[in-house]
Amino acid sequence: MAQKPKRTKSGSAWMHEHVTDAYVKKAQQEGFRSRAAYKLLEIDKRDHLLHPGMTVVDLGAAPGSWCQVAVQKMKRQGRVLAIDLLPVAPLPGAEVLQGDFTEPETLAWLEKNLQTARVDLVLSDMAPNMSGVVLRDQARHYELCGLALDFAVDWLKPDGALLVKVFQGTGFDDFRNAMRRAFAQVVIRKPEASRDRSSEVYLLGRRPVKLEPVACADAS
Repeated sequence: MAQKPKRTKSGSAWMHEHVTDAYVKKAQQEGFRSRAAYKLLEIDKRDHLLHPGMTVVDLGAAPGSWCQVAVQKMKRQGRVLAIDLLPVAPLPGAEVLQGDFTEPETLAWLEKNLQTARVDLVLSDMAPNMSGVVLRDQARHYELCGLALDFAVDWLKPDGALLVKVFQGTGFDDFRNAMRRAFAQVVIRKPEASRDRSSEVYLLGRRPVKLEPVACADAS
């Protein structure tokens, strides 16, 4: 018989914080899949990102709370394309692929679904599996952010926007500067739903400076 793993003090503290978290309770009451919904809701209330009829791409979508917000705010008038390594339970109004955004096959799925249509909003809540080595984890995280930025620059409409989760620390200034080169406006957002102890913030870039031609998807 396998021995039951012992609960660590840090694990117990996290569980206590989670089950007593006001946003966790609110998400359960209002039917959102995670407390992260309120981060996007707060940013959208301030910056008016989501409107009916938009095309939205959600990178790092699991468990799907940002998709829920997008579908709700767009009144199911538009498209939401979502990707994550982890499975996302079916959500009416969203097209979801379980896949790795770093792999060509996943990008090909997006391109095939978009055809030549440009995107209004790219959301990126991607984060790597943490190794516990801070510098390595930061570097891997900003690699993902860079991929999201590249995709946004290639596919956004002239008035489009990219909202991307970042962590303050090594790599932050370089990535923010890359965002500033790519967008006419870049601002930092720290939603109240983000825990105070977290270095997590969101960078919002609006109006891509340079738009690359969109290649037609391979019909095969």
